[in-house]
Amino acid sequence: MQAILVAVLNGDQAVSDLTLSQWDLLIRQARKSMLLGKLYYFIEDEFDLNKVPESVLRYLQSAHVHSTKQYTDLLWEIKHLEKVARQLGFPLVLLKGSAYAIAGLSAARGRIFSDIDLMVDKKNISLTEKQLMLNGWVSSSSDYYDQLYYRKWMHEIPPVHHVFRGSVLDVHHNIIPPTAKKSPDASLLMAQSHPLEGYDFMSALSPLDMIIHSATHLFYDGELDHGLRDLVDLDALIQSNQAMLKFEEKLLLRAFELGLQRPVFYALRYTHLILHTQIPSKVLQDSQRGVPNKALLKLMDFLFLRVLMPDHPSCNDRWTGFARWSLYMRSHWLRMPLSLLIPHLLRKSFLRLTGKEHH
Repeated sequence: MQAILVAVLNGDQAVSDLTLSQWDLLIRQARKSMLLGKLYYFIEDEFDLNKVPESVLRYLQSAHVHSTKQYTDLLWEIKHLEKVARQLGFPLVLLKGSAYAIAGLSAARGRIFSDIDLMVDKKNISLTEKQLMLNGWVSSSSDYYDQLYYRKWMHEIPPVHHVFRGSVLDVHHNIIPPTAKKSPDASLLMAQSHPLEGYDFMSALSPLDMIIHSATHLFYDGELDHGLRDLVDLDALIQSNQAMLKFEEKLLLRAFELGLQRPVFYALRYTHLILHTQIPSKVLQDSQRGVPNKALLKLMDFLFLRVLMPDHPSCNDRWTGFARWSLYMRSHWLRMPLSLLIPHLLRKSFLRLTGKEHH
């Protein structure tokens, strides 16, 4: 495996020493990982863009322009959501990338935004969906099973898209499904959310909960094609909060309060191992209260240290495909009891084989 992107991001490989062939591989891995825009800013901060080979620089500049355009588009959509929030009279809580961007966090620099995630109290889901519909957002799926799957078992309604602008929203009432073994009390998250400066009725999770949500999303998810991007997000979120008094201690306490200490343990472990994120040794030791047993941890290392590399052939070994499949199956097992999981997977397999899969 040759994960040169990881070596550059964690400081093991200086960009000043790259050959043209290494630059080529770096760009390919970054593009596949949705990190090309972030790589632009990393090189701008750590190196000199004027010293980047011209044939390489145009790819970085193009990614920079693309991410800037996406950020501008996001601001425009948030303004439309602000109008909806005013009509509703209660806050819409932005999640993940959109929250990082509106809050001005470093995690948003160069980021690609595929959709907008937001959360409301579960009791307000129906009212929120109706108000969004009045403003042009409609459900992306008319399939009966999809609607049932989301509304009965998931932590969100089916994605909605705007009929004119095409923007996509994922409206949540929790951060993982209620059927999951460790689904947190969403009211605890809502209670510590805070208003976003310059916006009416638009909020974001607390800084600690942003990290916990990002960790939970990554380590409960089975679609890990862009797992490295999410790990880079975690690295940026952790670094931006390390000035907080007793930050790590507060993070661990909050994780236990929400019952999500295991994904936070994985977040601290793999950002440290892969990206060399500075985590005090005492914190790494204390976080082991959420650690699996030794055999399981060895297995998780075997899987995650492969899957959290760029999803590019140059980073694969003979076990990478097995690791991705295993974590995909694990994510379903974590999210649903067997009585729901087996029929769901059988249906997905049938639809995939017949080319009729909707989600």
